Amino acid sequence: MTARDFSFRLMQMQSLFHKRLLKELEPTELSTGQPKVLAFLRSHEGQSQKEIARACQLEPGSVTVLLQRMEKQGILERRQCEGDRKSRRVTLTERGKELARASVESFYRTEELAFAGFSEEEKATLMAFCERIVDNLQNG
Repeated sequence: MTARDFSFRLMQMQSLFHKRLLKELEPTELSTGQPKVLAFLRSHEGQSQKEIARACQLEPGSVTVLLQRMEKQGILERRQCEGDRKSRRVTLTERGKELARASVESFYRTEELAFAGFSEEEKATLMAFCERIVDNLQNG
């Protein structure tokens, strides 16, 4: 297998995973990017926009637009930090918490489909390889 084959397969997997996930999430009417942010905020409530952008691998400007839209939809709130007028923390509304739960469940169902027929050992090996690739790309 060449690097070109790997690049193509990686992009193909990401595209297919994303399409399947969005199909799973159709009833929620969430747009691209929102499920990832919701899943992150579900376990990291009260983060700043900068922290969300870094954790979700999104551009800060994209996160600003995404959060504005989600705030208008009643999914989240951005609140000023006490003593710091510039800093705002993002928290989920009750509706946001429901959508975050639905997003995480959709991620799990899509992962189950993707890993159908894999042994636990194969999954662990693949995840270890993926972690090494991410580390190489972040630190290389």
